[in-house]
Amino acid sequence: MKKISAIVLAGNAENLIKDCFESLSWVDEILVINTGSTDKTVDIAKEFKTQVLTAPKGSFSDWRNFGAKKAEGDWLFYVDVDERVTPLLRKEIQKVISKPGDQAYAIPRKNILLGHEMKHGGWWPDYVLRLMRKESLKGWKGELHEQPEIKGSVGKLKNPLTHFTHRNLFEMVEKTNKWSEIEARLLFESGHPKMAWWRFFSVAAREFWYRAIKEKGFLDGAVGIIEIIYQIYSRMITYAKLWEMQLGEDKK
Repeated sequence: MKKISAIVLAGNAENLIKDCFESLSWVDEILVINTGSTDKTVDIAKEFKTQVLTAPKGSFSDWRNFGAKKAEGDWLFYVDVDERVTPLLRKEIQKVISKPGDQAYAIPRKNILLGHEMKHGGWWPDYVLRLMRKESLKGWKGELHEQPEIKGSVGKLKNPLTHFTHRNLFEMVEKTNKWSEIEARLLFESGHPKMAWWRFFSVAAREFWYRAIKEKGFLDGAVGIIEIIYQIYSRMITYAKLWEMQLGEDKK
């Protein structure tokens, strides 16, 4: 039985995945769940002697659960292609899995947006539950922003994953267009109240209050201001698509 298995979901990530693999060179096995790559992602993965598996049809949760079933390690470590494991985090993980302790661990993320390390705006410490005993994982749930269900205690690590998210504005807008479609559909299927005109002001005001006032996103300078505006825009797109779905339903 291997001690620790890293599980990486990968889709058209040829520019990111090499650095990800290099930061995982210390684990016992790396499973790459290929979610439909058409670039050189799979070729690069094979160069690192990883196990490349074709993702089944479904959601992020389905793919993460698929990886868990195929992994041979006592511990599962989920890392995204745009994340990097630092030497300090590596040492901390090796330490906690070598002795009795919690059944899973949440790891803080150091988010790098447009080349800037974000310390405000709700971006730190941004804990993600990614390290867990295989036998303690009940399963991942949720179509978007999926979360694992753990049997047993959950602890927190101190050293962060480095997350290179939102590398440029083009990628940001492209991601929002894709994810907002899913978020809007989930809201629609949950029976969200009709989107009256005043709800759009409410959505924007809540997002501004959280990002700019409560979490002081402006302290991250120009990038912080851009991100505040962008997050408001992103929420508005989601609810505008919800309005569009509701309108289409009314016309049936």
